[in-house]
Amino acid sequence: MPIRIEQATRIEPAGNKPKQIDEYIGRVNSQTEAVSIAQMNSPSGWTEPGQRPEFDEFTIVLKGMLRVEYEGGEMEIHAGQAVIASKGEWVRYSSPSEEGAEYIAVCLPAFSPSLVHRDSE
Repeated sequence: MPIRIEQATRIEPAGNKPKQIDEYIGRVNSQTEAVSIAQMNSPSGWTEPGQRPEFDEFTIVLKGMLRVEYEGGEMEIHAGQAVIASKGEWVRYSSPSEEGAEYIAVCLPAFSPSLVHRDSE
């Protein structure tokens, strides 16, 4: 039988400014360890510590622009574009543009603070 997800759970974010993370599917909201799916809203000027996660992350930008830094460079992902960050790869996300960013993040396996391995600030 399919499982209805009535609503998301707001997750505490990392970073220099308040960001909204609404997890629909994942370890917190649906007790799903295989995958997490969350809607993110980050304000202008938001940045988080770099990380080297133990999961693949698939991100689709719905509005605004998300900057993705990686070893060797950086790229800007605009509304209508997507990016894949592979497990074990160092990345840092930010939303430097005036409009911030709204995006969907899918992590395989599901996001967990113990699997993200953030840089010390």
